[in-house]
Amino acid sequence: MKPLTENRKARFDYEILETLEAGIALTGPEVKSVRSGRAQLTGSFVLIKPDRAELLNAQIPPYQPNNTPTGYQPDRTRRLLLTKKELGHLLGKTKESGLTIVPLSMYGKGRRIKVAIGLARHKKAHDKRETIKRREVDRELQRRIRE
Repeated sequence: MKPLTENRKARFDYEILETLEAGIALTGPEVKSVRSGRAQLTGSFVLIKPDRAELLNAQIPPYQPNNTPTGYQPDRTRRLLLTKKELGHLLGKTKESGLTIVPLSMYGKGRRIKVAIGLARHKKAHDKRETIKRREVDRELQRRIRE
């Protein structure tokens, strides 16, 4: 499935250990805004509580700014829909040192909007440099192949 929006910064800053699919509770205008590709996941994160999961700092601007309900907040906390088993698993994993949960992408699945979340460990500076070097080498190889 083609993602409606991606958090490319998360894949650079974090080493993704495990991915899960979660539903998200949105209002009607928010769904339209996400489907038009205007949502931003950069800087957002997932907070796990014993009874629920929440997506914080995800920016979903209004679909029609002139018809926006009063008091609409583009970065409000949104509830993620996970099973109790998945919540327990993620809660146990986040208790471990250095693990966090980040949203990776939003995509449509049928009529629903889903969020791909990843259990991640923060990369060290030398890991990031290695990623940059690998990307530059791949680009150089692609250039030479085209010639």
